[in-house]
Amino acid sequence: MQEFNALLELLAMLVFDPRTAILIALLVIAGITDYRTYRIPNWLTFGGAAFALIYKTVIAVSPGSALLMASGGLLLGFVLLLPLYVMHAMGAGDVKLMAMVGAFLGADETLQAVLFAFVAGGAGALGFALAKGRVGLMLRNTRDVLCSLLSLSVAGVRPDARAHASRSVGRLPYGVCICVGTIGYVLSRQLGFA
Repeated sequence: MQEFNALLELLAMLVFDPRTAILIALLVIAGITDYRTYRIPNWLTFGGAAFALIYKTVIAVSPGSALLMASGGLLLGFVLLLPLYVMHAMGAGDVKLMAMVGAFLGADETLQAVLFAFVAGGAGALGFALAKGRVGLMLRNTRDVLCSLLSLSVAGVRPDARAHASRSVGRLPYGVCICVGTIGYVLSRQLGFA
């Protein structure tokens, strides 16, 4: 019964607090666009982040602290995914999308959303490899990449995921994983699981 009440509260929140509904809508648009084109448009990420920063500031009791929390979330979402972009393991649109998510959720919840997105990404990669019948190749690539990252890091050389691209199982539109992971986090938080 408690879960049902939490579900009703979630539905009410989507109606009375448009921030959550807008976040979910932007994530779905980003996920669909990334799936179709392997791109996430800047108007979506920058526009969404600007909306989140302005909305949090306008509705807050303490606008300064709300803006600080939203800005902290934006920065944290950006910083947590930036190393993957630098290593060419992720696109810039994915990093900007997670920064936008951080602006909506705030600094205190962004790390959990990133972890949910990583879990969704792992499940997505496994499903992708299973669908293509290339799980063995994916596991070998994972081992090789981890060994390469470790040896290059010890040697002081910046790792580059492109070195293993020729044997790749395929491209995974990570915006879909960010979408699924973040929505999963928002739902699990509302239902009392996160």
